[in-house]
Amino acid sequence: MSITITLTDQDKSTLRTAAYGAVSLMAASGVPHKGITQASIALTSATGLVGHVLAAKSKDIHLQGKSVAELADQVLPALTAAASLLGKQDPREADNFRDTVLVAVEAAAGPRKGETSPAAAVMARKITAALDAA
Repeated sequence: MSITITLTDQDKSTLRTAAYGAVSLMAASGVPHKGITQASIALTSATGLVGHVLAAKSKDIHLQGKSVAELADQVLPALTAAASLLGKQDPREADNFRDTVLVAVEAAAGPRKGETSPAAAVMARKITAALDAA
């Protein structure tokens, strides 16, 4: 059984904004640069449709804000929207997107010297909740 997924340019932009925005939120929560590098590698290592969308060279990711709250106001709804739009077309790709983002978040928040920072742990929970809201 083959399912064809049709994503508009706006849909692809939402996926990229959501995924890379999640990494930006982790960076804003104080995760060290090494963790953010690992998270970015996790996103570029994605496979399937999600991998193709995230790997595409594009300038459609516009994350703006002067505070973590303003960034979260953009990213958390985008995570829910991305998971939802994929879920309507192919639940496997929705799972792929969710797993990809969560691996990136885990790579960012992974314990450094034995412990994850409280801010990073809270942000990871918020990202997970946004994905689960779809």
